[in-house]
Amino acid sequence: MDDRLTQTSKFLSYVLRHNPDALNLELEPGGWADVETLIGHARADGRTLSRSRLRHVLDAGEKRRFTLSEDATKIRANYGHSIDVNLDLTPMSPDGPLHHGTAEQALSSIRKEGLRPQSRQYVHLSPTWDEATSVGARHGIPVVLPIDAPALHEAGHTLYRSTDTVWLTRHVPPSFLTFPDVESEGQEDD
Repeated sequence: MDDRLTQTSKFLSYVLRHNPDALNLELEPGGWADVETLIGHARADGRTLSRSRLRHVLDAGEKRRFTLSEDATKIRANYGHSIDVNLDLTPMSPDGPLHHGTAEQALSSIRKEGLRPQSRQYVHLSPTWDEATSVGARHGIPVVLPIDAPALHEAGHTLYRSTDTVWLTRHVPPSFLTFPDVESEGQEDD
């Protein structure tokens, strides 16, 4: 993704995930924003945004951060919200393990509390080791924690598949995580 598209993606993430008020934008049920209203408010704020630019962001994004409605009149962020949004996702039971990518320095607190969403609505889980490694690398030295997702589901924890590469849940207790045998020396708690 080129720099302009990356900037647009970050802007959309900020507005649709964290602060729609920054553009005086009202999200509809499901986290949807009207595309024409978004474009108009963004332009009034001095930003270059068009349907074409939105389409390029959606097509270039590997992680499917955003979705257009079937009639292309609405857009939403698929995950990562820090604001209260009901995405109207259907609970699902994963067929196998899921993975969480984190940084080495977070292991101590995860061992005690499990995975919590921190400032987000949900904990993000990946279906593959490689995807989880990529996520963990954004935060430091990556560590991948396998999760017994079928057992987590059976224990009553709700899981949602947001995209092909992202599953969501509210909490993963430590008992459903597989930790590395040895933590690095000198780690700090989160």
